[in-house]
Amino acid sequence: MKIFVTGTRGIPDIPGGVEKHCQELFPRIAAKGHDVILCTRNTYVTQKLDEWRGIKLIGCYAPRIKSFEAIVHTFISLLEALSHSPDVVHIHAAPCLLTPLARLLGFRVVVTIHGPEYNRKKWGPVAKCVLRLDEKLAGLYANEVIVISSVIRDIIVKRCNRVANLIPNGVTLPRQSKTSDLLTGIGVDPGSYILAVARFVPEKGLHDLINAFETMDSDCKLVIAGDADHETDYSKNLRQMAGEDDRIILTGYITGEPLNQVYSHARLFVLPSYHEGLPISLLEAMSYGLPVLASDIPANKEVGLPAERYLGTELRD
Repeated sequence: MKIFVTGTRGIPDIPGGVEKHCQELFPRIAAKGHDVILCTRNTYVTQKLDEWRGIKLIGCYAPRIKSFEAIVHTFISLLEALSHSPDVVHIHAAPCLLTPLARLLGFRVVVTIHGPEYNRKKWGPVAKCVLRLDEKLAGLYANEVIVISSVIRDIIVKRCNRVANLIPNGVTLPRQSKTSDLLTGIGVDPGSYILAVARFVPEKGLHDLINAFETMDSDCKLVIAGDADHETDYSKNLRQMAGEDDRIILTGYITGEPLNQVYSHARLFVLPSYHEGLPISLLEAMSYGLPVLASDIPANKEVGLPAERYLGTELRD
């Protein structure tokens, strides 16, 4: 089969849960003999590659504007797909709003819904309405719908009256790092820090984590690996909060061996999110054998941790 993929920012090593999902999934599909073409967003691509692990990469324009980036890029990529005559167009995440257009263009369409995007705190009322419509149109018009958790599956059944294919996120079991040069560079010792890996957006709850950490009387440090896709008042405020405590270290976006190191040597992993689909960062932390603490939202609870590893979100209000 020839599969054309859109909706993701791109691969390889571009930050984001959807991006990590695609980076793990599509090389495996290509290795089975399928022709995979993945459309990337030029504003995120740092490595100008035409091919990666058997996947053909095509860059398309995307405005670096939060509310329009995904939809504009997906529209352009669907027009690009016409010249490739794919057997399937696979749309990921919020641009599913264009599913009816993809069908009108003659494509067979598979969509993967990674979570109820309208629950994210970063969106205003108008954007939330559009995202609800996005989910509805995907459910009504896609040839097949994939969801990553039973929580999302139940939403699709209720809202769209159709069966969705449940394929949970997974992670590759890691080879833990034996080196610690990154840790030396940021001033932490192995086993002496709490780790969080997340984007700087309100629904990740990093402000709660910082507030809680500041009450600790401990030499333990807090390492937050992540950054903001789009600079906002929230991300600026988060950096200001972190800067007021010299025990808090922001690494920015890291991937590959640097990320391997911070996972390998952490004392505790914390995910204080208010919203997730099925969190890859939590699965990654568990794959390293780390003790974890997560908020008790449905997506996190689906991972199946012991009850004492969940913190009630109501305790943070």
